[in-house]
Amino acid sequence: MSFEALPERLAQVRAVIARLASQPVTIVAVTKGFGADAVRAALAAGLADVGENRVQEALQKQNEFGVRDQGLGIRWHLIGHLQRNKAKLVPGRFTLVHSIDSLELATELDRRAQEAMRVLLQVNVAQETQKDGCAPEEAPVLARQISALGKLRLEGLMTMAPWTDDVEVQRRAFRGLRVLRDTIKEEEGIWLPTLSMGMSGDYATAVAEGATVIRLGTALFGPREEKGET
Repeated sequence: MSFEALPERLAQVRAVIARLASQPVTIVAVTKGFGADAVRAALAAGLADVGENRVQEALQKQNEFGVRDQGLGIRWHLIGHLQRNKAKLVPGRFTLVHSIDSLELATELDRRAQEAMRVLLQVNVAQETQKDGCAPEEAPVLARQISALGKLRLEGLMTMAPWTDDVEVQRRAFRGLRVLRDTIKEEEGIWLPTLSMGMSGDYATAVAEGATVIRLGTALFGPREEKGET
């Protein structure tokens, strides 16, 4: 598959960020559904942060480059739901895990980790039954509990807005995560600088609401054959 349009698409994304953001924003190139050639295209375009939804797919691609990326400098992000029975596969493989949503999962990952591991707490801000993530009211206590674990380094929060073109609905979800981050600081004394929010269809709204990490697949690589988009 050709990714010739990637540099132009990336330039468009960066123009949106420059127009809307007052904070630094990291672009994670989501290669779910694409092969390792998408990772190479991202690297060639200057994107070193690569996101995967599924552990097994990520491991297959990582093995094509070598776990330590053979000096290529890839920063692998796990952005999809992580099952506890796959936690053993994660340590040493990912720069940042975006999808910690329970104390049980966090504890299992902490037990498996051999060294410090950076993680985010996933929050279901919109409280949609089909989405993963802890409830907003659970987040402050969970943040404190995860921060107390020995090897996990909780750096921020992650959310997904509802699937809608309604900008105001998107805005409420992203603003809710930012407000929750401030609440956690006030109630628990924990500062979480990273806000991972915004995908291909809503990243502009997320950036305007304070996103520091956006997760883009279709906006960079074009449509996939599989349904849905990131």
